[in-house]
Amino acid sequence: MVVLNLHNLENLYLSERFPTYGRRGMVATSNALAAQAGLEMLKKGGNAVDAALAAAACLTVCEPTSNGIGGDAFAIVAFGGGLYGLNASGPAPQGISLEALVKRGCQELPRYGFVPLNVPGAPAGWVALSKRFGRLPLTDVLAPAIFYAEEGYAVSPVLAQQWKRAFEIYQKRLQGDEFTEWFNTFAPEGRAPRAGELVRLPGHGKSLRQIAETMGEAFYKGEIAERLDVFSRQYGGFLRATDLERYEAEWVEPISTEYRGLEVWEIPPNGQGIVALMALNILKGFEFSTDDKNSPLTYHRQIEALKLAFAAAQSTVTDPRYMEVTVEELLSDAWADEQRRSIGSSALMPPRSEETKGGTVYLAAADTDGNMVSLIQSNYMGFGSGLVVPGTGVALHNRGHNFSFDPDHPNCLAPGKKPYHTIIPGFLTQNGRPLGPFGVMGGFMQPQGHVQVVMNLADFGHNPQAALDWPRFQWIKGRKVDLEKTVPSSTETQIEQMGHEVTVTEGNSGYGRGQIICRTDNGTFVGGTESRVDGTVAVW
Repeated sequence: MVVLNLHNLENLYLSERFPTYGRRGMVATSNALAAQAGLEMLKKGGNAVDAALAAAACLTVCEPTSNGIGGDAFAIVAFGGGLYGLNASGPAPQGISLEALVKRGCQELPRYGFVPLNVPGAPAGWVALSKRFGRLPLTDVLAPAIFYAEEGYAVSPVLAQQWKRAFEIYQKRLQGDEFTEWFNTFAPEGRAPRAGELVRLPGHGKSLRQIAETMGEAFYKGEIAERLDVFSRQYGGFLRATDLERYEAEWVEPISTEYRGLEVWEIPPNGQGIVALMALNILKGFEFSTDDKNSPLTYHRQIEALKLAFAAAQSTVTDPRYMEVTVEELLSDAWADEQRRSIGSSALMPPRSEETKGGTVYLAAADTDGNMVSLIQSNYMGFGSGLVVPGTGVALHNRGHNFSFDPDHPNCLAPGKKPYHTIIPGFLTQNGRPLGPFGVMGGFMQPQGHVQVVMNLADFGHNPQAALDWPRFQWIKGRKVDLEKTVPSSTETQIEQMGHEVTVTEGNSGYGRGQIICRTDNGTFVGGTESRVDGTVAVW
């Protein structure tokens, strides 16, 4: 069984940052204000769930380029000795269908507008978590986010870059009056805000206040729902107030696999966490040592395992009510053994796949009682659909873009169906004891990031911060692979000789953004946060 090197300070690599330690609580996420909001809840007597929700709500305000009130969320919660999963992703509207889209002249699912708009699940997820596990009133928990929305906050450098990129894309692609409110809300000066500038989102703050005071009723059965219904009808959308009214977040049983003595946990389909588990099942049949960290063969096997896992998932994973194979079959030793035998010395050409981008935030929280939360939420592809409900500040996601337009595909669009979903929270246990939450956000990079982080911890002896800092790769499609510039050039050359089509990129060019918190044997916490972009571990 692997013994994790949580305190190993000899393998710092990219940022030369040390892991962060704490005793009474910890919140790790991609935004300093959000992490501090979570810590504030712990100091007020709240628990890890209260802290996670405060951070999550703040992220919709302080990092709107990646998530919002109108998005989806998933969570894994370790609480009181149990492990609980929450699926707060929303289904397609009851009034939508392939036939209706074909009549409109659609030949594929668009990225923007009302067609890819599913029921937003995040607010229902917050309420479900608060009701089941929270210690503080939701009005207290959402107060920091409301404050920043109404009073304003200074834009960070990375956020400014993301906002500028999104604005330039939307300026070119969002044609139509239905998108006017997005520009009014997020680019009132006719441009994206610059680093250090003050941003206020008063409509967003009003909606958060209504959600907190009504425990989500305003969003699903009240004023916000009514405004969304009117907006959708005005521009020929399919979503209706009745779709919102019938929605509930779903408690699910997390799924897992054993890897080197660790239990790695994910949310079951419709999420893609099963991709990480399938890849790890393939990889555990190989031997890796700490000396193999930069080995071309290590990279090759990781890439090939992920290709095979993605190929299986992209042909099977969807709303579990529509899946033709079971989770048990996909996570069986027999399946992994068969796939492993196909990995040789040359790069495989998997079935056709599409390059896809995403926009997501991840956070981890822990309290002195040992409760821990792994939570992820997203609007998808940055700001999402490009739609903002007038008078609310609520930016709506475009998660329906992940449906297939092929009527014979298991993930084909259907009324009331949930699509293949990219956002995945991860969790680690050992011998049944909660070790801690982890995640790497970023579209289809997410299961690839999970695999690399788990192997960095379990195979290569990294502490949590170094596990995040170590150079990453991203399989794109076919034989195409992106490598970070920090991967040794000799490794890059040998990977190319194996048949991989390699592109070397600088910075955070799609390699995801992650956080980890682990509980040590003596009850303290050790955490890490992404060094490639804004990231903070707030600790008590």
